[in-house]
This record gives sequence, C-alpha cells and structure tokens, in this order.
Amino acid sequence: MKKKYLYITIITVAAILAVLAVIHYHSDIPLEELKARYTYPDSHFLDVQGMNVHYRRSGKGAPLVLLHGTGASLHTWEGWTKALKDSFELISLDLPAFGLTGPNPQGDYSIEAYTRFLDAFVEAVELDSFYLAGNSLGGFIAWEYALAHPEKTRKLILICSAGWPRRKGLPFAMRLSRTPVVKDIMKRVTPRPMFRRTLKEVYYDDRKINDSLANRYFELFLRPGNRQAYINRIAQPQEADPQQLARLEIPVLIQWGAHDAWIPLSDAYRFEETLPNARLIIYDNAGHLPMEEIPEPTSKDARIFLSAASSKFE
Repeated sequence: MKKKYLYITIITVAAILAVLAVIHYHSDIPLEELKARYTYPDSHFLDVQGMNVHYRRSGKGAPLVLLHGTGASLHTWEGWTKALKDSFELISLDLPAFGLTGPNPQGDYSIEAYTRFLDAFVEAVELDSFYLAGNSLGGFIAWEYALAHPEKTRKLILICSAGWPRRKGLPFAMRLSRTPVVKDIMKRVTPRPMFRRTLKEVYYDDRKINDSLANRYFELFLRPGNRQAYINRIAQPQEADPQQLARLEIPVLIQWGAHDAWIPLSDAYRFEETLPNARLIIYDNAGHLPMEEIPEPTSKDARIFLSAASSKFE
C-alpha cells in the first residue's frame, strides 16, 4: 500500500512539474525584435572582441562610464542619464551576457575578462580618461578596472558593489542557476513571475515595480544566448582581493541602499575602511539598485562628487 501511494505521489509531482514546464516555456525572442523595443534614439552598436555591443552615449561634458549589474542592462541608468546629461557625457553599455549585447563568444565571464573587455570598449569609443560608476557586478568590474588602469579612471562611484568574498547567501535566481538539472531546464523554462520576485528582492519600495519594468528584465533575458550566458557567468568563480583597494588613491564615492537584500551593508563599511580616499552615503529608502529606484537623490550626490574640484575628502 505504501509503495502504491509513493508511486501515485511521484506521478502527481511529475505531472505538476510537466504542466509548469509547459506554462513557463519560452523561446528566445529574436534580436531584431528586442532592438525595436529596447534601443534609444541615441543607442549605438560597436564591434568589440567579436561582440556587437549595445551602448548609449548621451549629453556633453566630462565622460562618465556606467556599468550595470547581473541580470540588468544599460536601461538601469536611465534616471541618471536624464539627470546628468546637461553636465556630463554619459556612456552606458550592455555588458557581455546581458541586454542586447549578448554572450561572449569565448564564454569567459571572469572579472579579468570583463576588465579586458571594458578597456577594449573605452579604446573603441576613444576615451583616454573618464569617470567610472558601477552597480553590483558593475561595481566589481569598475574597481578592478580602476586598480588596473588608475591613469584612465579619474573618479570612481561604487553602488552596492560586489567584490568581497561570499560563500553563502546567494540570491534565489543565482542559486537556481547553480543547481544541477534545474540550470539546464532554465535554458528554456523561464518563469516570468521569477523576475517580479527578483525585483521585489532588489527594490525597497515594491510600489515602484510595474509591468513595464518586469517585462524589460524578462524579455532581455530571452535574447538569444543570454540564458546560457547567465548560467555560465554564475558558474564561474568571482575571486578577488578587495584589500588591494588600499592602494587606490583616486576619490571614490560609495552609495548604498540601507535595505540591500543582496549585498550586506557591512560590505559598504568595508569598502570605506579599505579605500584611502572614500566617502559613504547610505540611502534609507533604497535597496540593491539605488540609481534605478531613487535616481534623483543618487544622481544629485553623484553630480556633487564628480563636480568637486578637490581630489581629497575632508
């Protein structure tokens, strides 16, 4: 009798999973269709390291390069672009594995590879020196780049930056991408509700999460090659030694959401303690994406920081 019930249970669970797989199965969205939806009038495409990189160049003034985080795209900087383009030339881009740029043909998503890519990109768009800002993974890439190229990085902004070693506490979507079998299923079965759940993790104010926002994250994930690239990136170790930042002399602004559920606020204090010339601002009404969730105050503080003539914080 017990074996009969076990058999029925297994069949039932399998049937439920099969139904869910059918409901949440999604094919890739053709690239040209995504371009029609998610490019700006000032969007550009440029061949860098075998990738047709999507980037946006807006405004006039000193150049500010903007790097997004995992699962995001250059659209996360829209608020900053609107607020700062009167005084700065803002250059945002879809990093390899994300947005309209898509996968790296070499399949290398190490921080070293991203750093090399960024240097190739800034050379291709003819930037000799610039301000640099990054969120989460983008922050990690930004400070590694600043260490490797201090002569090109005039000032640095780290927003809820990754980089301090972490062995546990990964976000739900990242844990799924490292789970055997599940990660293979994710290449085709991609639940749309998972993206709204993820946004609720990275936003503090859920009222700011709308269908347009959730659809953008979801649909860009369905760009051909992006799902496999995401899984490959998560699988690669992101080792670093943030203590090296003690030798970085350039001014650094650290911006952090007090309610960041992905990277603890304690990491912000570690960056502040390690960097010799840093200032930390904590925002009580933001989560992991302060520049997207509250662009007005974060861009205002960025403007003050970048416009300051002094190279040292008092």
